[in-house]
Amino acid sequence: MAAALLAQVEIAPLFQFRHAEVSVVLVTVVWYAMRVDARRALLYGLIAGLCEDLLATGTGAAWTIATSVTAILAGAVSRGFFADSIAIVAGLVAIATLVRDLIFWIVMALQGYPPGLGGTHLHQSVWQAVLDAFFVTVVMLLLRHRERVATR
Repeated sequence: MAAALLAQVEIAPLFQFRHAEVSVVLVTVVWYAMRVDARRALLYGLIAGLCEDLLATGTGAAWTIATSVTAILAGAVSRGFFADSIAIVAGLVAIATLVRDLIFWIVMALQGYPPGLGGTHLHQSVWQAVLDAFFVTVVMLLLRHRERVATR
């Protein structure tokens, strides 16, 4: 998780597309949640969200709540299929991105964040979902390639 946080803070902003950037932390949370039980998924999501809130300013507990709930949901949804399928993982990451952003903005609204930028945030969330799905696809393909090379 430390590497994901570092990559998200230092590297991801360099590759912004349409004001969206990859959420390396969310990708690791979803990927982890798909492979463990609900309790561990919640704990990992809670720690990841807390770290994001500590690094961000003015979010209160919005990332902590949003990332924790997303981890539980990703873990629960993934129980019925294989976590090795690139298409399924990429799809789940894209959906998790949208769900997490929805929860985040609901919590921010409850904390008093001014309304009126919903369209902008939705646009950014959709692009982030695409970027997150693309990122996890590339990472999984690279890991499979490395595994094939190592078994030769």
